[in-house]
Amino acid sequence: MPFRTTIEPFRIKSVEAVKFTTRTERAARLTEAGFNVFQLHADDVLIDLLTDSGTGAMSSMQWAAMIQADESYAGSRSFYRFRDVVADLTGFAHIIPTHQGRAAERILFHAILHAGDVVPNNNHFDTTRANIEVEGAEAIDLVIPEGRQPATLHPFKGNVDLAALEQLLDTRGAHIPLVMVTVTNNSGGGQPVSLENLRGVRRLCDRFKKLLFLDACRFAENAWFIKTREAGQQDRTPKAIAQEMFSLADGCTMSAKKDGLANIGGFLAMNDPQWAEAARNALILTEGFPTYGGLAGYDLEAVARGLEEVTEEPYLHYRIRSTAYLGETLVAAGVPIIQPPGGHAIYIDARALLPQVPPLQYPGIALVNALYLEGGVRGVEIGTVMFGLHPDGTEHPDAMDLVRLAIPRRVYTQSHIDYVGEVVSAVAARRDTLRGYRIVKAPAALRHFTAQFAPL
Repeated sequence: MPFRTTIEPFRIKSVEAVKFTTRTERAARLTEAGFNVFQLHADDVLIDLLTDSGTGAMSSMQWAAMIQADESYAGSRSFYRFRDVVADLTGFAHIIPTHQGRAAERILFHAILHAGDVVPNNNHFDTTRANIEVEGAEAIDLVIPEGRQPATLHPFKGNVDLAALEQLLDTRGAHIPLVMVTVTNNSGGGQPVSLENLRGVRRLCDRFKKLLFLDACRFAENAWFIKTREAGQQDRTPKAIAQEMFSLADGCTMSAKKDGLANIGGFLAMNDPQWAEAARNALILTEGFPTYGGLAGYDLEAVARGLEEVTEEPYLHYRIRSTAYLGETLVAAGVPIIQPPGGHAIYIDARALLPQVPPLQYPGIALVNALYLEGGVRGVEIGTVMFGLHPDGTEHPDAMDLVRLAIPRRVYTQSHIDYVGEVVSAVAARRDTLRGYRIVKAPAALRHFTAQFAPL
């Protein structure tokens, strides 16, 4: 439409009240939570941008599909509806439902990895890396140099460094069972990967006889960026672009809690029959029968419908534009963010915002806690706490210390986002007063979920 305002491509039919707290109450809640916002009660959070995973609002068509679900233990019609939608989108021969993305990762890596193996990726996310390392394998990030520079403008900062991948395949190829590419690149700021780059990865995989898997959690957002940023793609539909992305791969892991527009669910899909058999055998041990994979029939129906809705152009236009709107608001306030804005979240460069807080005093944690204290906004640290603990137990600064503000799908309105902008701006105005934190207690893996902190 020839107007400046991008409106939500939906009407609101149900609302949920939110709880307002005082600054004194929020300070008490933070202390009780060990200064880890993961440990807060959600009712004490006003605007929850911790994650976009499973936190979206489902459509009336998804709820309607859930009513007619088949809850048969084996071979339910809901599975076949789910399978057909996923097969049409991805083209993969073997579709294995899982209860969420990390289950798909665990099953895949447990089935194929051995100690000493190497898995390259543009950037592994936290659960992906953990599920690789628990098998005694090594996760290596090979994003292009621009992807490690928050302020640098580049249309596809999620791209794989093809020269570095070629060198790794040439020198350590005997220990690499597969190559992965995350679309969009979550740890690197929700940045997209171009079709040209995916084709380059495919050529290298063919040359070195390696399988290529996508971490496809945000495939539709990646397809939209390709449509709007990559030469020759503007006249294609997001679905057609997504189908080409999947056609370049041999399989994928998927959390349907992101671009499946569902509150739970995921899948593992591939073409290799031997890997698929090993994965199904692993799935049966912990997830359930291969036609439900730990999900209810109504979950399968919700995911199937969500995968159809997510490639609709009005939705994707609104989704990407509303995220960019928050990014533009913060940039105008002088807040350093990863540029250009990603698809599902805005990533504040906490290290640049708080230069007085060294990486091993966790500037991301300092900023996350300040945002909650200031206005009840919950984000998440993506940096030294999340990625700085190495498998040998040593701690090193991560390449970037970021705070992610992940926007749930179809949940918040523009006024909510304007409020977030005001809160971040208020914290940025007193940035010089913020100090770091130390870790009081933490587990050996995925420590950011349950670690306890104390202010310095």
